[in-house]
Amino acid sequence: MSKAAARKRVERYRARMREAGLRPVQVWVPDTRAQGFVEECRRQSLVAKKAGRAERDAMKWVEAHGDAEGWIS
Repeated sequence: MSKAAARKRVERYRARMREAGLRPVQVWVPDTRAQGFVEECRRQSLVAKKAGRAERDAMKWVEAHGDAEGWIS
């Protein structure tokens, strides 16, 4: 497939999405594969755990409702 054909196909796809009431959005998120990611998550979790009552209540809610299965190897 040529670049021009691919570009046309993408344009048609985007037009359909816009007609459906959607718009493209680019979102940058932390790279969970990055070295140090797990350690930083643990560090931030410990900071929150040691914080005040509101943070403790929030952490309890996350632990009760969150599903972290498969997040940490």
